[in-house]
Amino acid sequence: MIAELFPDTYDTQGRLTFRPDQKRHRRFSSTFPMGRYVSVPLKIECKSLEELRKFFLTCKPVSDMEQFGEKDFWMPPDEFERAKRGDCEDFALYAWRQLMNMGYKTRFAIGTVGYARTGHAWVTFQKDDKTFLLEPFECFLGLRIPRLSTLRHRPSFSVEWVDEKLRFYQHEIRENSVQPLQIPGMIVEWLYLRTWAMLKLFGRIILKSSRSRHKR
Repeated sequence: MIAELFPDTYDTQGRLTFRPDQKRHRRFSSTFPMGRYVSVPLKIECKSLEELRKFFLTCKPVSDMEQFGEKDFWMPPDEFERAKRGDCEDFALYAWRQLMNMGYKTRFAIGTVGYARTGHAWVTFQKDDKTFLLEPFECFLGLRIPRLSTLRHRPSFSVEWVDEKLRFYQHEIRENSVQPLQIPGMIVEWLYLRTWAMLKLFGRIILKSSRSRHKR
């Protein structure tokens, strides 16, 4: 769910820009003004990133068309908390709010992943002078995900809540210019984390199957 970002491949700062939520920008089509997403208190308090991950494991990814009958609908975090279902924006907005409550300097980000033309949403946050990406849809893989997987994320806009004000940023697209000496370590990390995640997932499937047989 979490991996460190490489500043050479991901524009972690961006530049201040006018509110894309008011202009209804194609890449930032929020259903409500962004103030709505930070104003209503949440009932659940995740005290750690692991608690947030466990909450996401109880949630179901569904499309806006399936849930709301609309092509794009950004659900406020307090509503997502009750529904426990939504698409990438809904998961990311909720993560953004919970990270704020944990005290992290965090941003909600919109962009694309890989060569997909459809938009995607995720969260970034800072810790120990490093910037990390949080991908809610990969919560089932464990708390850590390989840094290699972050190379596919290309931010267009991000927003943060600072001193009771919203700040919006526009990001440049950077080429994936990873240093050659970093590649072997990233591949080893990817193999280790993916293998470990698959083993845990396989173990959970076997345990669930065993419990189902005992109930019968």
